[in-house]
Amino acid sequence: MRKTQTIDVEVKAYDVTVFQTPKYGQKRGYRSVYRNEVEGDDHYDVMYKVFRMLNVKELLPEGYNTRYMATGDIVFIDEGMNGHYYYQLKPGGFFPIHRMYIR
Repeated sequence: MRKTQTIDVEVKAYDVTVFQTPKYGQKRGYRSVYRNEVEGDDHYDVMYKVFRMLNVKELLPEGYNTRYMATGDIVFIDEGMNGHYYYQLKPGGFFPIHRMYIR
């Protein structure tokens, strides 16, 4: 008889905001283009879901009329009392950054 071990992963709702520059490749002028609560196992799971949602035409939220997510875009995850986290999309995935990049 084979025993199966299960691991319970807590799914949480994260407050996520996506910042983009008006034109791809710009270094300044980030503005908020999307904000919503997204459920996921951790920050990277949530960022994957947001990236997929904002890059697949059929999954785009109603009323979303800016460009697809691309290199340089920033994802802000607000966990309230547990902290604020910023990640920038770079070649190879999302990487943590400091808040000062958003101007």
